[in-house]
Order: sequence, then C-alpha cells, then structure tokens
Amino acid sequence: MKIANLLKRLFVRFVLLSNLIFWLFLVIIGLSMMLGVPKKILHGMEIIAAWSSTFAFLILFKRIYPDVKIKAYVKKQFAPKVKISVIVAVTMIQVLIFLVAKGFLVNSGAEPSFTLSLSGMGMLILTFFDLLARGSLGEELGWRGYALNELQKKMSPLKAALLIGVLWGFWHTPLWFFSGYAGVELFKYCIFFMIAVLGISVIMTVFYNLNKNLIVPILIHQSFNFSLALSQGDLLDILVYTAIGYGLVALVLIAINPKQTLVIGSRHIEAAE
Repeated sequence: MKIANLLKRLFVRFVLLSNLIFWLFLVIIGLSMMLGVPKKILHGMEIIAAWSSTFAFLILFKRIYPDVKIKAYVKKQFAPKVKISVIVAVTMIQVLIFLVAKGFLVNSGAEPSFTLSLSGMGMLILTFFDLLARGSLGEELGWRGYALNELQKKMSPLKAALLIGVLWGFWHTPLWFFSGYAGVELFKYCIFFMIAVLGISVIMTVFYNLNKNLIVPILIHQSFNFSLALSQGDLLDILVYTAIGYGLVALVLIAINPKQTLVIGSRHIEAAE
C-alpha cells in the first residue's frame, strides 16, 4: 500500500517519468548508432534526451496545475526582474572555483596552461550554445522550476536542495557508464560527480531563492558545464578539483544559514543593487 500511495504522488511520477524518458532516448540512440545513423541526427537526439525532465513535467502539467496554462506558467518562471547582484555573485563564485581548480591542475601537471586562438574561440562559442541546448536549458524547468519549488512547500530549502541534488544526480546515472571510466576510476568519477551535483544544487537553491527567476539556475548550471569544457586535461582530474570547489562553497553557504533557510545574506545582496 505504501508503494501504491507513493506512486500516486505527482512528484514521484515526475521523477520516474524523467528517468524513463531519458533511458528510452538513450536506448534509441544506442540502437541508432548500431544502425549507422548520421552523427548530426544522433546529436539532435542527444539534445532531445537532455530535455526529458521538461517533457515529463509537461506531460504531467495538467494534473499538477489543472487550472493553469502552460504558457502562463513558463512565462511566470522568467517574470521576476533579474537581480544584477545575484548574477554577479554566482558568476564570481564560479569563476573563482574555475580559476582555483585550473591552478591546481596546471601546477600538478595534469593540464597544460590555457591558450586560445581565434579558431579556438569560435569552437568555444559553438560549445557554449551546444551545452546550453543539451543541458541547463532543457533541465531546469523540471528540476528547479517545478521539483525544487514543490519540495520547498513541504521541507526546508536545505533538505529540498539535497534531495533534488540526489535525484538529479542519479538521473545522470546512464552517462556515468558512457564516461569511458571503469573500476576504481569509475567509482571515483561517480563519487565526485555526486559531490559536484549536491554542491551545485545547494548553490542554485540559495541564489534562486534570492531571485525567483529561472535564469539564475540556468546560468549556474551552464557555467558549471562550460567550465568543464574549458579545461583541457583528463575529465576525472578536472571533476575532482571542480567538485571540491563546489562542495566547499556549498558548505560555507550552509554554515552561514544555521536555520537552513538558505536565504541569509539576502539583505547584503539587495543592498548591493
């Protein structure tokens, strides 16, 4: 009975449906690769797969919000004025994490110093928009716009952030096994991936609660993905240092929020505008 009642909950259905759609697309992509489908088509399918949480939310939308129109709901997610102070704060935090992680990687010899040519700049621009399409733009309406806000109605923002982090992290499980790592390296990859995701989830919750515009979590998510793309060493080495950075920042934010509201500091951010 408990399982039956659990499955009746729309939030649980959202999580299960998000995973089901994602796995379904990955199976289709795998079969398409075996059949020799052109890379451009495969790439398009990968982008669509990344939107599985949004598809799940849209499928369940009328049951979740029976009296609300989808267009009005989406518009509302971007309606609040974007606070420049919030954007500057998250940008500075993530740039700092990137630079510190980069410094450790270069000093340890795990990565060469960063150089960029004109052609390299063009590739980075393409990579930026590719990551935007296959990452933050497709994931945040479901995971933050719906799931995080829904959980915060029933629990503290900290608990909601951690739970979403776990669910969102395990949603990526299929990608772990496509990482190319095995054995101890795969285990290490999974651990630091989850540390990074939990850290990002806490940071997103803090700044999203300060400025309820979906652009905030989209920006944080995109900046994380793009920072990994900017690094030139082994992905596992990059992930280790980056995950530690995000984890430490998350711990600091939790430490200065003893009541687990994850909004302490809002007055300072408001005053900076």
